[in-house]
Amino acid sequence: MKLLFAWRYFRSEKSVNAINIISWISVLAIAVVVAALIIVFSVFNGFEDLVKGLYADFYSDIRVLPTSGKVLRLSQSQISQLNHLKGVTAISLVTEEKAVLLNGESQGIVTVKGVDSAQSLVTNIGKHVLRGKFALGTAEKPEIVVGVGIESAVGADVERSIYPLTLYMPNRNETDHLGSIEGMNSFQVNASGTFMVQEEFDNKYVFTNIDFVKYMLDMKPDEYSFCEVKLDSTLNQEKIIKGLQQLLGNQYKLKTRYQQNQSLYSAMQIEKWVIYGVTCLILMVAAFNIIGALTMLVLEKQKDIAVLSAMGANDGTIQQIFLLEGILLSLIGGGIGIAFATTICFLQVKFHLIALSGGSFLINYYPVKMVLSDFVIVFITVFIIAILASWFPAKKAGKEKLELKS
Repeated sequence: MKLLFAWRYFRSEKSVNAINIISWISVLAIAVVVAALIIVFSVFNGFEDLVKGLYADFYSDIRVLPTSGKVLRLSQSQISQLNHLKGVTAISLVTEEKAVLLNGESQGIVTVKGVDSAQSLVTNIGKHVLRGKFALGTAEKPEIVVGVGIESAVGADVERSIYPLTLYMPNRNETDHLGSIEGMNSFQVNASGTFMVQEEFDNKYVFTNIDFVKYMLDMKPDEYSFCEVKLDSTLNQEKIIKGLQQLLGNQYKLKTRYQQNQSLYSAMQIEKWVIYGVTCLILMVAAFNIIGALTMLVLEKQKDIAVLSAMGANDGTIQQIFLLEGILLSLIGGGIGIAFATTICFLQVKFHLIALSGGSFLINYYPVKMVLSDFVIVFITVFIIAILASWFPAKKAGKEKLELKS
């Protein structure tokens, strides 16, 4: 019954046309802000998925590291046990070190990542090769796959260059020339390919075979930088990680993909909630229209309030009617906004209507991903703001003491 009164007040013509105008302005304001919030959330989700996908192609499910120091020691027995552990799909041993890459007069500081043949089973870096091929060579004839940023910095054209590059890596046995070229081991390498994943990786990493890197660093057969592990996605991940930790013991620590990039994922979540907070402030400003509309409606419906009071309606009932009126205005606006945003997002997913400017992106349109939880959050937010905005005018209506005059 109370909702019926609220609905009739919303639909009925008011004696003062300004009330109708303000009511529809408040509905439109809520609709615009809600639509903007849903669209921004969806685009943010799209970019977040894109970035996480790129990081997932570069980083493994689990990284095994030493608890202390920079050198990971794994015996052949431990490696065999890891390979046969239930839930482990593949493991790849990695040796990583900073180096200097020279091409004539051009040079750059790079991170050399020496990997074994199982790397393609653990990560998807191979599918991001832009030019050439993902060939790593051997210890005697090493080849490198460079990031597109490094290729540009040192002028290493992998398709046309006929001269090898020179790679300088730290000499562990050198004590007299630390920090200089003289204190480093050098080797000539050929660039076999260029990869492009994300700027952070493209400007930093060089891939080659692990045997060459271990030779350059004078590392023992059981010494590595870390071990990358691919997990079976169909099984319980936490149970597999627990089994890995029990197998390896306390001398080793495990990092999930999230933990390997914790600052990135945390920053993306913070950005999303900052956007939500700013938009909520805009929504609260838009809700002031509801306060104005309801205040004028209370003045308009003074005679109705008196009739309802004469019929036995108490202050609480009258207050609830106008509170529902405010909620109704907000929910109609919110519903229009959600419908509009859903349509825009669907069209963007289907037809890629809005393009990204510039040519340096992996995709040429704004990525969009609609998530049900975002719609729920927006709906709850609109509902709460509607109650807060409607409370004062509704309370004022409930306290009106009016009499019918003959």
